[in-house]
Amino acid sequence: MTLGHAIATVRAVVSSEIPQRTPLYPIQASIGAKFIAFGGWEMPVTFAGILVEHRAVREHAGIFDISHMGEFIVAGPNAEATLNQLLTNDVRQLNVDQAQYTFLCNENGGIVDDLIVYRIAPTIYLLVVNAGNIEKDFAWFTEHLRLPVVLENESNATAAMALQGPDAPRILPAAAALPRFSIASLDVFGVACRVARTGYTGENGFEILCPAAEAEKVFGGFIQHGVKPCGLGARDTLRMEMCYPLHGQDITADTTPLEAGLGRWVALQKPEFIGREALLAQKQTGATRRLVAFRMTEKSPPPRPHYTIFVDGRRVGEVTSGTQSPSLGLGIGMGYVPTASAKAGTALEIEIRGRTFPAVVETKPLWKNTK
Repeated sequence: MTLGHAIATVRAVVSSEIPQRTPLYPIQASIGAKFIAFGGWEMPVTFAGILVEHRAVREHAGIFDISHMGEFIVAGPNAEATLNQLLTNDVRQLNVDQAQYTFLCNENGGIVDDLIVYRIAPTIYLLVVNAGNIEKDFAWFTEHLRLPVVLENESNATAAMALQGPDAPRILPAAAALPRFSIASLDVFGVACRVARTGYTGENGFEILCPAAEAEKVFGGFIQHGVKPCGLGARDTLRMEMCYPLHGQDITADTTPLEAGLGRWVALQKPEFIGREALLAQKQTGATRRLVAFRMTEKSPPPRPHYTIFVDGRRVGEVTSGTQSPSLGLGIGMGYVPTASAKAGTALEIEIRGRTFPAVVETKPLWKNTK
């Protein structure tokens, strides 16, 4: 996979302003990272190459810079009630040191952002939001608060990285016993960090948050232990094999969690949260479209975002994410189609460079981790 393909795969959002740099930019530049502008940040797209990095994560371990993500603290006696009114999942189910995937929705049920919320103390929560949405999300929280809480944006003071791959527990043995979707305070190469058993690759692994000033020490420690540095290119191929959605492409303010097949993270039994009425109505009537995963059934160029999807010769939608799968050796992607065409086994055609190529709807994920 070439660098040009990588840039197309990541679908970089190039800002007219000078991109920000994470605290890990200097060390990444020193070890040969190739950078692109993404969501207002100058981020590494690749180091040794997407295929090398992808296979490192699937077979051993890789380390990603995710310091462009945002971190908010919501605290105080009203924190639980506030988050339960703003987020789709049921925060009341979280014990201390547990996490859950959830959505921030608008009144129409559209996804303002998808995020992870961690309960790090009885009345203190840590929220990790998407990089391009930090300012928008913070403004949304501020605008929709009904009860007094402490709301702090710790994004600039925090660095984050993701250690992903089957060897991750061996590399970070202090975190090996952490259950999935839990978090703990641990020492990582002499730095006090928060370590969560979460990730965006489908592999075993951890996401590590530390003070921005200590980021190079932590990242450098993993490199010295032989962990392969990885960029956005491999992150994208890995998450697409797992059919993990990317906000701004697969899910947006114009798509709902139910349409995206993510209803398990929407607690409609809660009496009130923003977007509930719209989502409840959609649940009762049924969504008219679904986000499906597909694979190409013949040799073809890889599908890309915005390529047209056809069913029986009719245009029914467009690709939201697409790439050449390194693990499967064929083109894969996701896109919205009418619900009647969303069943696994449905034949599709994808228009690629002026030609149509056959594809088929598959169950998610496209790649199964059998380790």
